[in-house]
Amino acid sequence: MLNKKLVLSMSLLLLLLMAGLSEAVSARTGPPQAKDSLYKRLGGYDALAAVTDDFIGRLASDKQLEKFFIGLSNDSKGRVRQLVVDQLCAATGGPCIYLGRDMKTAHKGLGITESDWDVAVKHLLATLDKFKVPPQEKNEVVTALSGLKKDIVEK
Repeated sequence: MLNKKLVLSMSLLLLLLMAGLSEAVSARTGPPQAKDSLYKRLGGYDALAAVTDDFIGRLASDKQLEKFFIGLSNDSKGRVRQLVVDQLCAATGGPCIYLGRDMKTAHKGLGITESDWDVAVKHLLATLDKFKVPPQEKNEVVTALSGLKKDIVEK
């Protein structure tokens, strides 16, 4: 029962966080317009899954970042992938619900540095370029995710 309450509380907190990210993106991109959500403009679930696969592949094969993936079973890697897809889907206005831990908890103790963050951002930009994500949508994705930096970088 306690676990269900904790999951429900965390889900509610995450939804509020995602709503805040959405509002932050809207505030930076101007007043609401009658246009599709970022989720739709990015191509929907399959496109986000393809971007996630490419991005995680880049992270896992990078000499500086591979240490964060060593020792993960295939099942654990699949769970990480699904959590990233769900989080991106929810954060961009898609129908997904992210049920993972908050970013601070999920990354606590990993010792992620500013340099690690910068390398990951370069990989994200390369992935978005590979999939020819238009500049406006690319900027919205990066802006939304940059708000998570304070909870991910530890030193």
